[in-house]
Amino acid sequence: MVYNFTNDYSRIVCELEEYMEQLVLAPESRLTIAKKGIEKSRSTLVELKRLVIKNGFPDSKSEIHFFKEIKPAVQSYLLFYQAVFDVESLRPKYHSKRLKKYMQRKLEEIQIFMQQESRCVQYYNCCFTYLDELYFIRDREDIPIELRGNNYLEDGQFVTWRDQTFAEIRAREMLTDYLLTEIRKLGQVGVNSLFRLKKGKWTGKKIYLAEIIYALDSAKVIDNGRMSIQELTQLFGYIFGVDLTKDIYDYYKQIRGRKKDQTLFLNFLRDVLQQRIDEKLS
Repeated sequence: MVYNFTNDYSRIVCELEEYMEQLVLAPESRLTIAKKGIEKSRSTLVELKRLVIKNGFPDSKSEIHFFKEIKPAVQSYLLFYQAVFDVESLRPKYHSKRLKKYMQRKLEEIQIFMQQESRCVQYYNCCFTYLDELYFIRDREDIPIELRGNNYLEDGQFVTWRDQTFAEIRAREMLTDYLLTEIRKLGQVGVNSLFRLKKGKWTGKKIYLAEIIYALDSAKVIDNGRMSIQELTQLFGYIFGVDLTKDIYDYYKQIRGRKKDQTLFLNFLRDVLQQRIDEKLS
């Protein structure tokens, strides 16, 4: 029986990505979320390593795909959540200005890394392939020991010259978005006294506003999806003078439990907007 390389590894990565999507929606602290992200990423890497050592690869193309795409995708989550854990564990100890400086230093470190690895970053961003056999095939004896790195020397069965670098690039891209979002939030301390626009009052059903919040969160159009459901709920609560923080998850359960027309209010918004457009055209 031929081992189904593609399906097995793709299934594992899909399961991880689905888990991570649900994790950011969990009603837990970001420190707890970071811990769970680390644990899940680590266990997934262990599972991948076991399969690679047991089954290997049918050809060099499959091996390159694994170490260029699959392993870095998983390992980038581990690196990202380790960095987030560091930030969140410092949050209670640092006042906002000190925490902001810490995050800015982290951004500077990311820039330094990107400059130091500029050739590999370019290779990653441009989707080049001409060095794939050098970068993503194991046991390349033509790579000098000085260039292989500690990971390569410690575990040659599950590492190539550049898979770790690709994982670090991906993780730093995610971390950059996270840090920029957090710095912006820290810069908005005291925003209530600065916000001069008149606030509106939500006069519809609260569950309708919950639909909008979950739709925007699912679309990841606010801060690239980095803002949690609770943070979105607080933001909309401030804008519209309504408190949903205690009931937001119950509203989501009610939305999911609708037997038909689960996106009732969103469908209504689409219809009234379409009617308005049609009236302008007629």
